[in-house]
Order: sequence, then structure tokens, then C-alpha cells
Amino acid sequence: MTEEANSSTHPPLPPTTEDTRISWLRLLRSRRVGAVTFHRLLAKYGSAQNALSALPEMARAAGVKGYEICSVDAALAEIKAAEAAGARLLCFDEAGYPPYLTDLRDAPPILWTVGDLARLTQPTIAIVGARNASSLGVRMARALARDLGEAGYTVISGLARGIDTAAHMAAVPTGTCAVMAGGVDVIYPAENTRLAGEIAEKGVMISEHPPGLSPQARHFPARNRIIAGIAQAVVVVEGAAKSGSLITARDALDLGRDVMAVPGHPFDARAAGCNMLIRDGAQLVRSAQDVIDALPPMDLSDRIVEDKQAALMTAPAQTLADLPPPPPERRSLRDTAALHQRILDRLGPSPTAEDQLIRDLAVTSRDLSPVLTDLEMSGAVAREPGGLLIRGEFAPASPLSSTIGPAPKTLR
Repeated sequence: MTEEANSSTHPPLPPTTEDTRISWLRLLRSRRVGAVTFHRLLAKYGSAQNALSALPEMARAAGVKGYEICSVDAALAEIKAAEAAGARLLCFDEAGYPPYLTDLRDAPPILWTVGDLARLTQPTIAIVGARNASSLGVRMARALARDLGEAGYTVISGLARGIDTAAHMAAVPTGTCAVMAGGVDVIYPAENTRLAGEIAEKGVMISEHPPGLSPQARHFPARNRIIAGIAQAVVVVEGAAKSGSLITARDALDLGRDVMAVPGHPFDARAAGCNMLIRDGAQLVRSAQDVIDALPPMDLSDRIVEDKQAALMTAPAQTLADLPPPPPERRSLRDTAALHQRILDRLGPSPTAEDQLIRDLAVTSRDLSPVLTDLEMSGAVAREPGGLLIRGEFAPASPLSSTIGPAPKTLR
């Protein structure tokens, strides 16, 4: 089947052939194309191949010189590395893609997975906490994970030291999911190599990054958003007031998930974050039964998975009265430049949500979306985890697999 290069207003279909899957991978790995831009391009052009064809001209229009899309060879090399690691490519909206994860605006277009994909479609609970966990915290994490697993939940965590490790170990017999900050074949910390092998056999490991990528500090907040996105609820066992566990809890709250916490002694800094969450309304957890009682029964087989790519476009009209208004007239270069400057004046080092930007600028999403895409392509605007926007000069360096160094010593 040949793909036309014209734009399409129809919701894109998930990839069904190997060529299309390679196109998805090439589009996502092309320079300055993140998850949000990927979904937007796919919605606009109808297929990854069409979007790839349009990217160079978009880059030129954005003032980017010498722009090159990700090559077929680079995509095939990633696939070959994944095959060597025993990983499978799972694309957005394919059967087996975690249903709750589609709630993320910047849901990973692809995931590399190792293990039993059925674990991703079962009811899920995330258990997260401190790396330097106390003995009581470790005991609590183990008890929660064991009992929740026996109750039919897949326990989600990040394979870090401390609480994450305790939760995974207790949930291995019933099935657990480890969300990796680096490549699915790069085990960090190395001391969890044996545990990762057990998870691969009885549970599942997932990553949005290419195989072989060593985790760096900027990857961990992005990993935390996936943990929050996959889970029906997040339980924080121990966590300082400013920690990765609290980032995960915040991401979960933004998604409307239930956030629960195990209380701790006021003098223990590791309990400060949990106590703050409880103070602010989080469910207090003493046992797995508290978690189960706080959650409404949910049958995932009845869950409607929204097409987030289609949501970026106007829904097809059913009657003449439903027809969308005609597209706005093309702006002059002067008007476009003025809107660019207004966006850049509004953004800074503090992340801003796109809907907040729409309200601040008093423009429509239809007007703002293509302009944001141009600014992202030029590097003037960058996206943080959760789809938040910042000025490009405040963005961290782009993660390129060819320049990844060793994992930092202090991560969470």
C-alpha cells in the first residue's frame, strides 16, 4: 500500500506492517521530535511516512539548517540491538499497550518491552519510595507488594534501590513491572541484575529509550511520569519532601490518579514527603487492604482507550451542523513572527502547561499548535516531562544515544 504525502484529518491507525513500525521509530528518533510532537505530526499527516517527508521542509521553515531525519539504517540498528536483548517493540494503541498510559499527553509512542505483556493490561498499583529506605520502610513495601499481588494487582515500580527493589522482590511471584530509566537492557543499579532477570521471566520490563542507553539524571523524571501513567494508583512508602517519589505522586495527581502514603515519624526526613501528602489529603495506608478499599472496582476489559492522536484533531462531523469551521486564513509572516515572540516572552525556565499558554495568550489551540511545532523544531521551545513547555535555552542537552556516558552516582 502506498502512502500519499498529503495531510489527513482522519485519526491515524496503529502500525500494522514492519515498514510502518520502522517509520514510527524513525519519526520518533528524528531530531527535535518528542512524544507530543510525534502525536501531533501523526495526527496532522496521517502516517509516520508522510510526517517524515514533511519534516525537512518544516525544519527549513523554522530556520534549522542541514536537518536530516533519522535514517532507516539507524532504526534497523536499534531494532537489531533490541532483538539481541530479547526486547519487543510495542506501539501506541497496539494491543497490549498499557491502557492507563494513554491518558498521558506525552504518552510514549513506542515502548521496548521484555517479558509478559499481559501484566500491563491487568489492574496496576505503583509502589515508590526512598532509595535510602529504613528497615521498617522496606518491610512495609514488601508486605504491600506481596498482598496487592496476591489480590490480583500488578505492582509497578522503577527498579531503584530501597523501596522499589523491595516492592519488586515481593511481587515477583505474582507479576511486577519495572519501568526503566535507560534502555530496557541496561540494569541500574547493577546490583539488581539478578532481580531484573526474575522480572523478565515472570513479569515485564519496559522503557521508552533505545536499548543500550545508560540512564542519566534527566531520564528519571520522565520515567516517573510513566510509572504514574501506567498505575491506577500510586502508594508512596517513604520519600523526602523533595524527591523523585514526590514527583511521581505529583504526576499521578495531575492525571487524576489516587495517591496514597504510608505515614512516618515526624523526625524522620524520609517520611516528610509522605506526611505532607497525607496532610494535603492523600489516603493514609496501613496495609494493602487500605489501598484496595480506597479503589473502586474496575474491569479493564470495559475500559475505553482514547485515541490521543485523534483527540488532537477535530472529530469527524456526523451532520452538517457538526461540520467544523473552515481553517483560519494563513497568517502573514509578520503575524507569525509576532506570535512566536509572544510565546517566547511568556516562557522561561519554569515549565508552563500548553493549555495555560493558550489562556495567557488568548489564542485557540488550532492557532497555537502549528506555531509551537515550528518553535520546537527550531529549538526555541522545549518540552519537559508531562508535556510542559520551557524556553529552549533553559532545556537540558538532547539525549543522544551516541553520546551517553556512565550513569550518575546519585539518582532517583
